[in-house]
Amino acid sequence: MKYSISNELLSVAVQKNGLELCSIFNKHNRKEYMWQGNPDIWANHSPVLFPVIGLQKDGKTCIDGRFYHIPKHGLIRGSDKPELTNQAETSMRFRFSWDEETLQLFPFKFLIDSVFSLDGNRITISHQVTNLDTKELPYNFGEHPAFNCPLFEGEEYEDYYIGLEHVENSRTLLINNQGLLTGESLPCLDNSNTIPLHKHLFDRDALIFNDLRSRKASLVSKGHGPVLTVDFPEFPYLGVWAKPAAPFVCIEPWHGITDHVDSDHDFMKKEALRILAPDESRTHSYSITIH
Repeated sequence: MKYSISNELLSVAVQKNGLELCSIFNKHNRKEYMWQGNPDIWANHSPVLFPVIGLQKDGKTCIDGRFYHIPKHGLIRGSDKPELTNQAETSMRFRFSWDEETLQLFPFKFLIDSVFSLDGNRITISHQVTNLDTKELPYNFGEHPAFNCPLFEGEEYEDYYIGLEHVENSRTLLINNQGLLTGESLPCLDNSNTIPLHKHLFDRDALIFNDLRSRKASLVSKGHGPVLTVDFPEFPYLGVWAKPAAPFVCIEPWHGITDHVDSDHDFMKKEALRILAPDESRTHSYSITIH
Protein backbone atom coordinates (compact mmCIF):
# COMPACT_ATOMS: atom_id res chain seq x y z
CA MET A 1 0.00 0.00 0.00
CA LYS A 2 1.16 3.52 -0.85
CA TYR A 3 0.22 6.89 0.62
CA SER A 4 0.67 10.23 -1.14
CA ILE A 5 1.04 13.93 -0.46
CA SER A 6 1.30 16.72 -3.00
CA ASN A 7 1.48 20.43 -3.70
CA GLU A 8 1.55 22.54 -6.84
CA LEU A 9 5.08 21.34 -7.70
CA LEU A 10 5.48 17.74 -6.58
CA SER A 11 3.63 14.55 -5.78
CA VAL A 12 5.33 12.31 -3.23
CA ALA A 13 4.47 8.72 -2.31
CA VAL A 14 5.59 6.48 0.56
CA GLN A 15 5.26 2.71 0.51
CA LYS A 16 3.95 1.27 3.79
CA ASN A 17 6.07 -1.85 3.42
CA GLY A 18 9.51 -0.84 4.63
CA LEU A 19 8.46 2.78 5.08
CA GLU A 20 10.12 3.59 1.74
CA LEU A 21 9.90 6.89 -0.08
CA CYS A 22 8.95 5.45 -3.47
CA SER A 23 7.99 8.37 -5.71
CA ILE A 24 8.90 12.01 -6.26
CA PHE A 25 6.99 13.14 -9.33
CA ASN A 26 7.63 16.59 -10.76
CA LYS A 27 4.34 17.97 -12.07
CA HIS A 28 6.07 20.54 -14.27
CA ASN A 29 8.42 18.35 -16.29
CA ARG A 30 6.45 15.11 -15.75
CA LYS A 31 9.56 13.30 -14.53
CA GLU A 32 9.79 10.60 -11.84
CA TYR A 33 12.90 11.14 -9.70
CA MET A 34 12.86 8.00 -7.53
CA TRP A 35 14.08 4.64 -8.76
CA GLN A 36 11.01 2.45 -9.26
CA GLY A 37 12.43 -0.75 -7.81
CA ASN A 38 12.79 -3.01 -10.84
CA PRO A 39 13.12 -6.43 -9.13
CA ASP A 40 15.38 -7.70 -11.92
CA ILE A 41 17.97 -5.08 -10.87
CA TRP A 42 17.25 -3.86 -7.32
CA ALA A 43 13.78 -4.12 -5.82
CA ASN A 44 13.97 -1.30 -3.28
CA HIS A 45 13.38 2.46 -3.52
CA SER A 46 14.66 4.02 -0.29
CA PRO A 47 15.18 1.66 2.66
CA VAL A 48 15.28 3.02 6.22
CA LEU A 49 18.23 1.52 8.08
CA PHE A 50 17.74 0.73 11.79
CA PRO A 51 19.28 -0.44 14.13
CA VAL A 52 22.15 -1.52 11.87
CA ILE A 53 23.65 -0.40 8.58
CA GLY A 54 24.92 -3.08 6.27
CA LEU A 55 25.86 -6.54 7.47
CA GLN A 56 26.87 -8.19 10.71
CA LYS A 57 30.01 -10.30 10.53
CA ASP A 58 28.98 -13.95 10.19
CA GLY A 59 25.37 -12.75 10.23
CA LYS A 60 25.30 -12.25 13.98
CA THR A 61 25.99 -9.76 16.72
CA CYS A 62 26.40 -10.16 20.47
CA ILE A 63 24.27 -8.15 22.92
CA ASP A 64 24.50 -8.80 26.67
CA GLY A 65 26.19 -12.13 26.09
CA ARG A 66 23.65 -13.48 23.60
CA PHE A 67 23.89 -13.69 19.81
CA TYR A 68 21.23 -12.09 17.62
CA HIS A 69 20.71 -12.30 13.87
CA ILE A 70 19.67 -8.83 12.73
CA PRO A 71 18.88 -8.75 8.98
CA LYS A 72 20.98 -6.70 6.57
CA HIS A 73 20.13 -3.01 7.09
CA GLY A 74 17.95 -3.82 10.07
CA LEU A 75 14.33 -4.27 11.12
CA ILE A 76 12.34 -1.78 9.03
CA ARG A 77 13.48 -2.76 5.54
CA GLY A 78 10.84 -5.02 4.03
CA SER A 79 8.63 -4.92 7.12
CA ASP A 80 4.85 -4.63 6.78
CA LYS A 81 4.54 -3.29 10.35
CA PRO A 82 4.82 0.50 9.83
CA GLU A 83 1.41 2.12 10.25
CA LEU A 84 0.09 5.44 8.99
CA THR A 85 -0.95 7.52 12.02
CA ASN A 86 -1.72 10.89 10.44
CA GLN A 87 -2.12 12.29 6.94
CA ALA A 88 -2.61 15.83 5.66
CA GLU A 89 -2.28 17.40 2.23
CA THR A 90 1.47 17.98 2.48
CA SER A 91 2.59 15.70 5.34
CA MET A 92 2.13 12.20 6.66
CA ARG A 93 3.27 10.39 9.79
CA PHE A 94 4.03 6.72 10.30
CA ARG A 95 4.85 4.65 13.37
CA PHE A 96 7.05 1.58 13.76
CA SER A 97 7.38 -0.03 17.17
CA TRP A 98 8.96 -2.95 18.93
CA ASP A 99 7.01 -6.17 19.38
CA GLU A 100 7.74 -9.70 20.48
CA GLU A 101 9.10 -10.54 17.04
CA THR A 102 11.57 -7.63 16.96
CA LEU A 103 12.75 -8.54 20.47
CA GLN A 104 13.97 -11.86 19.10
CA LEU A 105 16.19 -9.96 16.66
CA PHE A 106 17.10 -6.88 18.70
CA PRO A 107 16.40 -7.03 22.46
CA PHE A 108 15.29 -3.43 23.01
CA LYS A 109 11.94 -1.66 23.21
CA PHE A 110 11.75 1.34 20.90
CA LEU A 111 9.33 3.54 19.02
CA ILE A 112 10.00 5.33 15.71
CA ASP A 113 7.72 8.12 14.50
CA SER A 114 8.48 9.08 10.90
CA VAL A 115 7.24 12.25 9.20
CA PHE A 116 7.39 12.93 5.46
CA SER A 117 6.63 16.58 4.70
CA LEU A 118 6.52 18.64 1.54
CA ASP A 119 7.31 22.37 1.35
CA GLY A 120 7.62 23.77 -2.16
CA ASN A 121 10.29 21.76 -3.96
CA ARG A 122 11.72 20.26 -0.75
CA ILE A 123 10.85 16.93 0.88
CA THR A 124 11.92 16.52 4.51
CA ILE A 125 12.08 13.09 6.11
CA SER A 126 12.36 12.97 9.92
CA HIS A 127 12.51 9.92 12.15
CA GLN A 128 12.12 10.35 15.91
CA VAL A 129 13.57 7.37 17.78
CA THR A 130 12.34 6.92 21.36
CA ASN A 131 13.69 4.50 23.94
CA LEU A 132 10.74 2.75 25.61
CA ASP A 133 12.97 0.40 27.56
CA THR A 134 14.32 0.53 31.09
CA LYS A 135 17.88 0.26 29.77
CA GLU A 136 19.92 2.26 27.27
CA LEU A 137 19.07 1.85 23.59
CA PRO A 138 22.11 1.59 21.24
CA TYR A 139 21.54 1.81 17.49
CA ASN A 140 22.75 2.97 14.10
CA PHE A 141 20.48 4.85 11.70
CA GLY A 142 20.66 5.55 8.00
CA GLU A 143 18.87 6.31 4.76
CA HIS A 144 19.22 4.67 1.33
CA PRO A 145 17.34 6.72 -1.32
CA ALA A 146 17.79 5.71 -4.97
CA PHE A 147 17.30 8.22 -7.79
CA ASN A 148 16.72 7.65 -11.48
CA CYS A 149 19.82 8.39 -13.53
CA PRO A 150 19.82 9.40 -16.32
CA LEU A 151 16.64 11.44 -15.99
CA PHE A 152 16.31 13.17 -19.35
CA GLU A 153 15.98 11.68 -22.80
CA GLY A 154 19.14 11.43 -24.86
CA GLU A 155 21.43 11.30 -21.81
CA GLU A 156 23.80 8.59 -20.62
CA TYR A 157 24.87 7.66 -17.11
CA GLU A 158 28.23 9.27 -17.84
CA ASP A 159 26.49 12.62 -18.37
CA TYR A 160 26.01 12.90 -14.60
CA TYR A 161 28.09 13.46 -11.50
CA ILE A 162 27.66 13.82 -7.76
CA GLY A 163 28.50 17.36 -6.70
CA LEU A 164 29.49 17.97 -3.08
CA GLU A 165 29.03 21.10 -1.02
CA HIS A 166 32.77 21.61 -0.41
CA VAL A 167 36.04 20.73 -2.11
CA GLU A 168 37.22 17.53 -0.43
CA ASN A 169 40.29 15.38 0.00
CA SER A 170 38.93 11.99 0.94
CA ARG A 171 39.36 8.28 0.41
CA THR A 172 36.65 5.69 -0.01
CA LEU A 173 36.57 2.88 2.55
CA LEU A 174 36.75 -0.55 0.95
CA ILE A 175 34.45 -3.47 1.68
CA ASN A 176 34.96 -7.08 0.61
CA ASN A 177 32.58 -9.32 -1.32
CA GLN A 178 30.88 -10.20 1.97
CA GLY A 179 30.02 -6.53 2.51
CA LEU A 180 32.44 -6.02 5.41
CA LEU A 181 34.98 -3.24 5.90
CA THR A 182 38.51 -4.39 5.12
CA GLY A 183 40.40 -1.54 6.81
CA GLU A 184 41.74 -0.47 3.42
CA SER A 185 40.84 2.63 1.42
CA LEU A 186 41.40 4.11 -2.01
CA PRO A 187 41.87 7.73 -3.13
CA CYS A 188 38.64 9.16 -4.47
CA LEU A 189 38.39 12.92 -3.95
CA ASP A 190 41.65 14.77 -4.61
CA ASN A 191 40.98 18.45 -3.97
CA SER A 192 37.68 18.01 -5.75
CA ASN A 193 33.95 18.27 -5.10
CA THR A 194 32.74 16.07 -7.94
CA ILE A 195 32.34 12.31 -8.36
CA PRO A 196 31.81 11.52 -12.08
CA LEU A 197 29.35 8.70 -12.61
CA HIS A 198 30.17 5.82 -14.93
CA LYS A 199 29.01 2.25 -15.33
CA HIS A 200 32.03 0.73 -13.57
CA LEU A 201 32.12 3.12 -10.61
CA PHE A 202 30.49 0.59 -8.29
CA ASP A 203 32.21 -2.57 -9.50
CA ARG A 204 33.74 -2.83 -6.01
CA ASP A 205 30.47 -1.90 -4.30
CA ALA A 206 29.66 1.43 -2.62
CA LEU A 207 31.83 4.49 -2.23
CA ILE A 208 31.94 5.12 1.52
CA PHE A 209 33.17 8.35 3.10
CA ASN A 210 33.65 9.00 6.81
CA ASP A 211 35.47 12.34 6.80
CA LEU A 212 33.62 14.71 4.47
CA ARG A 213 33.06 18.33 5.46
CA SER A 214 30.18 18.46 2.99
CA ARG A 215 26.67 17.91 4.30
CA LYS A 216 25.03 18.37 0.90
CA ALA A 217 25.36 16.17 -2.17
CA SER A 218 23.68 16.88 -5.51
CA LEU A 219 22.94 14.78 -8.54
CA VAL A 220 24.00 16.96 -11.46
CA SER A 221 23.35 16.60 -15.18
CA LYS A 222 26.09 18.07 -17.36
CA GLY A 223 23.43 19.20 -19.80
CA HIS A 224 20.64 20.32 -17.46
CA GLY A 225 22.47 21.31 -14.28
CA PRO A 226 21.55 20.22 -10.73
CA VAL A 227 18.70 17.70 -10.66
CA LEU A 228 18.31 17.28 -6.90
CA THR A 229 20.19 17.90 -3.66
CA VAL A 230 20.30 15.72 -0.56
CA ASP A 231 20.91 17.65 2.69
CA PHE A 232 22.15 15.50 5.59
CA PRO A 233 23.28 17.91 8.34
CA GLU A 234 23.72 15.44 11.21
CA PHE A 235 24.88 12.27 9.44
CA PRO A 236 28.68 11.72 9.62
CA TYR A 237 28.94 9.06 6.89
CA LEU A 238 27.95 9.17 3.24
CA GLY A 239 27.51 6.23 0.92
CA VAL A 240 27.16 6.50 -2.86
CA TRP A 241 26.04 3.31 -4.57
CA ALA A 242 24.24 1.59 -7.41
CA LYS A 243 24.12 -1.85 -8.86
CA PRO A 244 26.88 -1.89 -11.50
CA ALA A 245 25.59 -0.45 -14.81
CA ALA A 246 22.09 0.12 -13.35
CA PRO A 247 20.18 3.34 -14.25
CA PHE A 248 20.03 4.80 -10.76
CA VAL A 249 22.28 6.16 -8.02
CA CYS A 250 21.85 6.13 -4.25
CA ILE A 251 22.98 9.05 -2.07
CA GLU A 252 22.98 7.58 1.43
CA PRO A 253 23.40 9.50 4.71
CA TRP A 254 24.41 7.16 7.53
CA HIS A 255 24.96 7.31 11.26
CA GLY A 256 26.94 4.10 11.38
CA ILE A 257 28.52 1.63 9.00
CA THR A 258 28.76 -2.06 8.17
CA ASP A 259 30.84 -4.41 10.34
CA HIS A 260 34.62 -4.73 10.00
CA VAL A 261 36.23 -8.01 8.98
CA ASP A 262 37.97 -8.03 12.37
CA SER A 263 34.77 -7.46 14.36
CA ASP A 264 34.44 -9.55 17.53
CA HIS A 265 30.61 -9.33 17.15
CA ASP A 266 30.16 -6.99 20.13
CA PHE A 267 27.26 -4.70 19.20
CA MET A 268 28.46 -1.99 21.58
CA LYS A 269 31.69 -1.64 19.60
CA LYS A 270 29.92 -0.72 16.36
CA GLU A 271 31.00 2.58 14.83
CA ALA A 272 29.01 5.76 15.45
CA LEU A 273 26.46 4.16 17.78
CA ARG A 274 23.72 6.43 19.05
CA ILE A 275 22.72 5.67 22.64
CA LEU A 276 19.45 6.82 24.18
CA ALA A 277 18.67 6.77 27.88
CA PRO A 278 15.29 5.37 28.95
CA ASP A 279 12.46 7.65 27.74
CA GLU A 280 14.92 9.74 25.69
CA SER A 281 14.20 10.62 22.05
CA ARG A 282 16.36 11.77 19.16
CA THR A 283 15.33 12.87 15.68
CA HIS A 284 17.26 12.02 12.52
CA SER A 285 16.35 14.16 9.51
CA TYR A 286 17.44 14.74 5.95
CA SER A 287 15.86 16.43 2.96
CA ILE A 288 15.68 16.18 -0.81
CA THR A 289 15.34 19.35 -2.88
CA ILE A 290 14.19 19.03 -6.49
CA HIS A 291 15.71 21.67 -8.80
